Amino acid sequence: MPATPRRGRSLVTVSSVSQLSGAPILRKEDAALLSGRGRYADDLPVPAGTLHAHVIRSPHAHADIASIDASRALAQPGVWAVVTGADVKALSDPFLIALKAPVHQWSLAVERVRYVGEPVALVVADSRYVAEDAAELVRIEYAERPAVVDPLKARKSTAPLLHADTKSNEISVRQFSYGDTGAAFAAADARVRMVTDYPRLSFTPMECYVVVAQYKPTDGSYDVLANFQGPFSTHPVMAKALRVPGTKFRVRIPPDSGGSFGIKLSVFPYMVLAAIAARITGRPVKWVEDRIEHLVAASTGPNRITEIEAAITREGRILALKLDQLEDYGAYLRAPMPGPLYRMHGSVTGAYDIPNVDVTNRVVLTNKMPASLIRGFGGPQLYLAIERLVQRIACELKLDPLEIIRRNLIPTEKFPYRTAAGALYDSGDYARAIDTTVGDGRLAELKRRRDEARAAGRYYGIGFACVVEPGMSNMGYLSTLLTADARERAGPKNGAVSMATVNIDPLGAVSVTADVTVQGQGHETVLSQIVADELGLLPDDIAVTLEIDTAKDPWSIAAGTYSCRFTPGTAVAAQMAARQVRDKLAGIAAKQLNTLPDDIEFAGGAVRSRRNPDNAMPFGRVAGTAHWSPVMLPEGMAPSLRETGVWSPQELEPPTSDDRINTSLTYGFVFDMCGVEIDPSTYQVRVDRYVSMHDAGRILNPLIADGQIYGAFAQGIAAALYEEFVSDDNGNFLAGTFADYLVPTVSEIPKVELLHQETPSPLTPLGAKGLAEGNCMSVPACVANAVADALDVKDISLPITPRRIHALLEGAERPPPATAAARAPELAPAKDGRNLRGQGSFEIAASPAEVWRALLDPERLKTTIPGCHELQQTGAHDYRAQVSLGVGPVRGKFDATVSLSDLVEEQSGRIGGGLTGPLGEASGSGTLRLTPTETGTRLDYDYAVTIGGKVAAVGGRMLDGAAAIIIRQFFERLSRGLNPQVAAPGEAGPRVWLRALRAKLGGRP
Repeated sequence: MPATPRRGRSLVTVSSVSQLSGAPILRKEDAALLSGRGRYADDLPVPAGTLHAHVIRSPHAHADIASIDASRALAQPGVWAVVTGADVKALSDPFLIALKAPVHQWSLAVERVRYVGEPVALVVADSRYVAEDAAELVRIEYAERPAVVDPLKARKSTAPLLHADTKSNEISVRQFSYGDTGAAFAAADARVRMVTDYPRLSFTPMECYVVVAQYKPTDGSYDVLANFQGPFSTHPVMAKALRVPGTKFRVRIPPDSGGSFGIKLSVFPYMVLAAIAARITGRPVKWVEDRIEHLVAASTGPNRITEIEAAITREGRILALKLDQLEDYGAYLRAPMPGPLYRMHGSVTGAYDIPNVDVTNRVVLTNKMPASLIRGFGGPQLYLAIERLVQRIACELKLDPLEIIRRNLIPTEKFPYRTAAGALYDSGDYARAIDTTVGDGRLAELKRRRDEARAAGRYYGIGFACVVEPGMSNMGYLSTLLTADARERAGPKNGAVSMATVNIDPLGAVSVTADVTVQGQGHETVLSQIVADELGLLPDDIAVTLEIDTAKDPWSIAAGTYSCRFTPGTAVAAQMAARQVRDKLAGIAAKQLNTLPDDIEFAGGAVRSRRNPDNAMPFGRVAGTAHWSPVMLPEGMAPSLRETGVWSPQELEPPTSDDRINTSLTYGFVFDMCGVEIDPSTYQVRVDRYVSMHDAGRILNPLIADGQIYGAFAQGIAAALYEEFVSDDNGNFLAGTFADYLVPTVSEIPKVELLHQETPSPLTPLGAKGLAEGNCMSVPACVANAVADALDVKDISLPITPRRIHALLEGAERPPPATAAARAPELAPAKDGRNLRGQGSFEIAASPAEVWRALLDPERLKTTIPGCHELQQTGAHDYRAQVSLGVGPVRGKFDATVSLSDLVEEQSGRIGGGLTGPLGEASGSGTLRLTPTETGTRLDYDYAVTIGGKVAAVGGRMLDGAAAIIIRQFFERLSRGLNPQVAAPGEAGPRVWLRALRAKLGGRP
């Protein structure tokens, strides 16, 4: 059908459509969600006697665990257990991984920690508050090791080794060759090469991880409720880790989820941990992750460095590609990693007709949190490389980038199209989609805006990106990382099973269950549309329940919500189940209406003769026959109205002996075009206009489809311009709050014009393809191309922040003046974490001699140190203390050391020391100088502090402010001790103010 641009969705009443599938019907889910009646994991009731858990996490990126002393915590009332790695190792096995590599991960660190935030111990208590307080009493001694976070450095033989038995941090290298790449490069007129670096980021859901686990000693089984999203291929991974068969590991999924975006697959290690804690305590155990934990240690998408090179003709035709993809998975390879590196393998040539391609895939481990699946996994990394290369080819040849795209697109007449690496693209008309997008004056308008901006001296650029969007992954794609011989020994892996069940009760009420987890996509609405269509009912007549329970619901290892599997998979299974029920009802009705089953139709809540519509029965009466009157059923028909549809498409075959694989069932198409302007003063990128064309086959509900696309677009903008997980060279995580991890709000998301065309898939009965990951893949590349065009630069790093734009335009930032740098003391070289510097001065109404005596008085020092509740002198001017401090949401108790040195009596000195605790560590020093004044003493100070561990993640702005406040509090307390009339901020201020006012008025003070 022709592409028709859609600028909005007009809602329809259900009674006004003859076919429900394809209609923009309002979501059934929204009434509950918008009125605050959602049922999320933390809302659900828990069994009586449920305990609560708190995770103690590593403040170090790499260290041996020397000792764990939990005696003080266990002595606290209400504490039931402190679970350690030794307990976990005794009761469970390490998780299975896809590679045959000795990379062992348990649900808690065993003997060594390998990233900041790694779980080290679990405190289980009567309440979360008791557990968190007790965690501060657990003493863990670490022996630090060197860390490596740069994947290029991690590959080197001299890099610190994360897992001793692997012999290298680069634990997998696979090389693939399709076609004759060597000959193509030899025949090429030119070569174009570039390197792209896709950063680590995550798509943060509103709801973090929640787990409730029970252990049943009567049969040795586990029952776990968690907001786990699948794929359920990790169910056997969890069961095997707990040393039980799958039937003794029951997993239940709540009715609602506050977003997932792939990251809630990674809750599975905590599901095992909570199960172990339940077994140890003999009570149910609940754990709720907080936002700091989620950002520091949940999961991210992997960062990928891609070296890509094209052999081209002088006209810009791409003859061959070479890709060397280095993907960083952090400290461990969680199942089903390295999924992002292989999910797109069949589509490695994107939307282009390129017959020759060489691919090298590398998996490397670093001292960062483990990577996993996030929305669009593998696609953003691949398409940033391909689409940036296509634009670079245009620049090198001095041609229009759009012309290079058109010359290399897969021709319409070649569909179904088999790519060089084996993917079977089911349908498409890419050229027409692009023509529609740039038509109606859209591209002409962008060019006009660009010309006007450049004429006025402003930066303006236009970018394009086209991507192929896979749907319903072939579960055998990950076996491509094994050699053909290894695959033959292990047996073929392939396919993807989808399941849905339709049940009709004795009164004709229809219910549906399916193998997808709820994450907000609107599955309930679409399933009700499909089933209602088949049975002649309305969507409101169909009850859909998507609370998966592995103990009773049909499911497979492919179950879950990921990789756009719902539309080409579960939706098809639901249609199959509905048709099976419909055929059975047709047989029942035909016998009673004295006609043939082929003459039966379902419409308006009735079952009737197609030739004589007056010859009809109510739907409920026909359904009741199967329950109440089996004697009236056709001969041989079983008295039941419950059918399960099972859909397993044959096109999802195992990898071939030459490593070709059809990695997904369906392949949609997305073409994006945008114009951006860059502010020459603030270096901020503003998306001026964005147009996005989608071809996802037949759309089952346009309203829901557009809603999903808007969400993916927002996350694509976030990846392009805002979000990035950052670690320093020693592995300290530096983006652990929304102060530094910049999630854009609605104000930062530009408008997008959505267009659609439909080329139905010939491989799915509904003709529908997967949808709503596409813009996560296309937007970063499209915006990067537009910025490169605006600035006329070759290399663009994501996210495209003002700091990076400034560096491109103005060069590297100049170092601070030497005079300013000289005032601050040197930082301790051993811990290069987050570095903070500052200086200030303070007026004290006391003589330098009085101030000096106060600084050297241990009792005065105890009351002066902020948060100090215990101080012990260990030397002439050395002290050990216990302090309670908080920075924003991170608060806890720390062991502190304080030392005074370089003392020049009544003139100057140096204060040094450090803090260590379960939340991290800090070390630093400061100088102070005393100068007599008419009213007392002016105290000048400089300081330099290095912060590491979890505290370092709370955000640079917050830390800078907190450090300044805490250090100033030290001198305020010192001043108050010497002059009690000086009020602390927020303390006793009114009385001091009142005395001063009375004195001014001539009254008694």
